[in-house]
Amino acid sequence: MEIELLYIAGCPSWVEAGRRVSEALRETGHDESEVHYRFIRTEEDAGAVSFAGSPTITLDGNDLFPGSGRSNDLACRIYSTPAGLAGMPTVEQIREALSAHGD
Repeated sequence: MEIELLYIAGCPSWVEAGRRVSEALRETGHDESEVHYRFIRTEEDAGAVSFAGSPTITLDGNDLFPGSGRSNDLACRIYSTPAGLAGMPTVEQIREALSAHGD
């Protein structure tokens, strides 16, 4: 299982999003899985991966929360959460997405 968090400079959410991903991994029994971070510097960098705004969380190269569509724009991402729109998904949403994708 390859988990990667894609982020841009100035994104206020990527550090907390990484913490939430790590917590969700532990809660789903994937303690051995490590979150890898990829700094997206340019539009070309964004175009080379499954980027949909910062932070984007990928599992084995695929967006863990598909639906936003890929983007080469160096912009922040908005997630729909139970509390409304936010700059990152909740731990529960990440846990559910990981469980839905299986190993």
